[in-house]
Amino acid sequence: MSQNKPRRLWSSLPIILGAILLTFLIYQYGEKWLRNILIYLSHATWARDLISTLPVAKQVAGRFVAGETAEDAMSTTQTLNQQGRLVTLDYLGESVSDSAEAIASKDEILSLFKKIHDTGVQANVSIKLTQLGLKINKELALDNLRQILTEARKYNNKVRIDMEESQTVDATLDIYRTLRDQEGFNNVGVVIQSYLYRSEKDVCQLVNEGAWVRLCKGAYAEPPEVAFPNKADTDANYIKLLQMMLTEEARKNGMYIGLATHDENMIQAAIQYVREHNIPPEAFEFQMLYGIRRELQEKLVQEGYQVRIYVPYGTAWYPYFVRRLAERPANLWFFISNFFRS
Repeated sequence: MSQNKPRRLWSSLPIILGAILLTFLIYQYGEKWLRNILIYLSHATWARDLISTLPVAKQVAGRFVAGETAEDAMSTTQTLNQQGRLVTLDYLGESVSDSAEAIASKDEILSLFKKIHDTGVQANVSIKLTQLGLKINKELALDNLRQILTEARKYNNKVRIDMEESQTVDATLDIYRTLRDQEGFNNVGVVIQSYLYRSEKDVCQLVNEGAWVRLCKGAYAEPPEVAFPNKADTDANYIKLLQMMLTEEARKNGMYIGLATHDENMIQAAIQYVREHNIPPEAFEFQMLYGIRRELQEKLVQEGYQVRIYVPYGTAWYPYFVRRLAERPANLWFFISNFFRS
């Protein structure tokens, strides 16, 4: 053991003890209970202020966040491209309450497109509307995204709007359609979450529109009135929605789908469907998060499928990191073992 290992062990003791306690609670009360706690912590200012100051937390989060600067993100993107993987870049931040902060986020995102062009990497960009001011003023978010799409179009690039809490879905889809259908921005896409009851209806409309869509399961705590409470129902809906968006009709309309999942059952369901219907690999892509299931990413690339990696960067890494824990609380043990390998 190196000389600084005991020091690191001592400094990380709160995280280790907390992880052990939380893992015990998984078995005592179930993952659903723990997931709700973690989602709460992802929004809690007191928890962010406490954990963000711990060096070990930033070190472990670095496995899943490319760095704090755009240069860090470009370097990571170049490496992933060399490994045969596409990228979508995400400048971290959400739910801003100050218009100056929303404008600063917009300006950072604007600068990405020239960097992507100058470095020659294969990457597009993902954004969150609450990062651009949606919870302050809808028009502010709309104008910020309009400027981003204008800059992206100049460099022949695209932007996907991430989906957030269920309360923002209508506003998100409204802004998406305003810019795509009314203002002619054909370089904008959107995300659909399979755990929401409403998503099947939304997908029907998006199929008719020939949309550019990422399908994910959803990572926010939602009441049973709006979202499937059981994982099995969310999974079944995910398969139903991916099949809807891969039909011949959807593809003829120009729909292109990114299947965002690390669940091998969902991946195999997609592969089985495309093989049975002779759908070419270029008609869709698999999407995964940076730092998660790297061996599965590599396997899919080797099998000839397109794989895009969601690469986050920035100083606002805390809520993103904790939501990754919430998606699969068993990752707590992975984070601990990863820390002690170095």
